[in-house]
Formats: sequence, structure tokens, C-alpha cells
Amino acid sequence: MSRSKRKWEHIQHAITTGQERVTGLDDIVFIHQSLPDTGVSHISLNTKIGELSVSSPIFINAMTGGGGERTMRINRDLAAAAKEFGMVMAVGSQMSALKNAEEEKTYRIVRRENPNGIIIGNLGSEATVEHAKRAVDMIEANMLQIHLNVIQELTMPEGERDFTDALKRIEAIVNGIDCPIIVKEVGFGMNQTVVNKLASIGVKAVDVGGYGGTNFAKIENERRQRLLSFFNDWGIPTAAALAEAKNSGTSIDIISSGGIQTSLDIAKSIALGANLVGIAGYFLKILLDEGVEGLIDEIKLLQEELSLIMTAIGAATIPELQTAPLVISGKTHHWLQERGIDTKQYSQRCIKK
Repeated sequence: MSRSKRKWEHIQHAITTGQERVTGLDDIVFIHQSLPDTGVSHISLNTKIGELSVSSPIFINAMTGGGGERTMRINRDLAAAAKEFGMVMAVGSQMSALKNAEEEKTYRIVRRENPNGIIIGNLGSEATVEHAKRAVDMIEANMLQIHLNVIQELTMPEGERDFTDALKRIEAIVNGIDCPIIVKEVGFGMNQTVVNKLASIGVKAVDVGGYGGTNFAKIENERRQRLLSFFNDWGIPTAAALAEAKNSGTSIDIISSGGIQTSLDIAKSIALGANLVGIAGYFLKILLDEGVEGLIDEIKLLQEELSLIMTAIGAATIPELQTAPLVISGKTHHWLQERGIDTKQYSQRCIKK
């Protein structure tokens, strides 16, 4: 099967398999503040990722490209929505364009549509320094995302089977290009040991890509004759992965993704330590069902609702929201206790004005 056809199959299966909604974020509850001492007009959604300042903590995470005209239209519309709000946008894996120059236009359209926006390139951990340079140049990327998708590759009938020296290849890219590097999990979560290793080689940010959203094991199982069903429930839920990353003992920036759909999901992600919150599958479904105007309307509502939540909590800024007190219960509490992460640090903290 051609890479282009496989890209389109992934989009179709992502829509039909849907979102798991088992992110663990339902185990997170904010402690109500009767005296929040702020107002909606005081709320700022500005945040930073690495050295880049952005106007919203919400961003359009990696989805597609390399699947011909249909994926080019999707990327064009996603870029238009990102431009509308000054949001960050990541493209899907660019390896298909590196192997077939005809597919470059499906990625270049993003920079053409949003010439001054912050755009994140994307490659897998098999990439070389030369691949990385070409991917960055292709879309004039501000940052480059290296994705880790071991479970997807193992489930994919034609997928990779050898992941030796992935960390060394990522380190070579970190040292070989000027562009800051993000490392992203693809829906199976990231633990604190991995975060530590990535921070030690100079990676600027990690996207925990937690379990609970689009399930790439299920997507690839749709393409198999003999199912590897044991991988369908594999991974670290988003809430636990965020806490793992935050308690890794590093100062690396954290991005939340994996089943994020609501403004409350976004607020909880930030309170667990995220600087940015990426949404992919949910935005893709809205775009395909309602068009770019429907997507723009939804993003506007999410930002307005996030401002209301921050007002209720008494957090006027994203850094203040990152210190809001919350209680962790259920499976997430059990996970963190077993992993040696003190959950009381979250419930007994307070926002300092």
C-alpha cells in the first residue's frame, strides 16, 4: 500500500474509532474558590513554549499531510483556523514528503496560509539530521516535533520493528539543527524516566500524548487480519502522564495531548503542569463535519470557557493556573501513589498573587 493511501486510511479510521475519553482527567477536581479575587476581563491566555510566546495555550496538534489533495485541504483549513487565533499548529509526519516530493505541497500549504504563524514540523524517531533539516526548511518550522509511536508501529502490518538507538538519533538532531526540538508520544503516554532521558540530551519540550484519545493501536488493528487486541488498552492515561512529566525533576516544558476535548480538560491539563494543550482528533471531526467556520467557532468557545474557568479558580494567568489547588482521586491517584508521586502537593498548594 502506498504511504499516501495509508495516510488517508488513518484519517478515516481515526474518525470511525473515535476518542476513548479515558484520559484520567475525570479524576481531577479543582478546589472551589468563593473569593477568586479576579474577573473575566483580567484573564490572560498568553503562554510560552521554549522561547516562543503564544497567545493561547490551545494548539492544533499533528494530524496529517502526505495524503494527496484531501490532506492538503485539511491542512489548509487547519492553518486558517490557527491564523485566526494566533495559535500554534503542528503538521503530521513529513517523512512522506521527504520520500515523495509530490507530497511537499500538502505541508507547504500551512506556511502559505499562515505566513507569520508558529508552525511545528514533524518526523518520526527514525529520522536523520538531514531529514530534520529538510523538514524544517519545507515549512519554515519554528520548532520540530519528533514523534514516538512504538505501539502504533508494532501494530501496523507494515510497521517498524526495530527501535534501537532512537535516543541517539534524537540527540543528533538536537545537536545538528538550530530549531528547538519537541518529542511527542502518539497516544500511549510518557513516563518520568523517558522525560528525564529526553531532557538530558537537550530536548526543549515533551508532548506526553497520553492514552485516552485517538487510539492508534485500534486504528492499525482495523488494517490487520489477526488483531493485536492486547495493544488496544495499552498506555499511560493523559492525567497520569502529565504528573509523571511534571515530577521528572527537570525543567523541561510540558505539552498535554491525548483525548482533550473540552475547556475543562484544557484547564486541568494546565493545572497538572502543561504549558500548551494540543487537540487533534476532536478538531479534525469538527472540521470534516462543520467546515473551517465551525472549527473557528468551536475554538472561540473553548477560549471563552477557559477564561470563565480561570476566573472561578482565581487564576488570572496561565502560570497562576499551573499552581491552582486540586484533588486527585480514582485510578489516577492509585497510579501516582504506586509511582511514588505525592498527590498532596496538588491539594495543599495555593495561587500566589
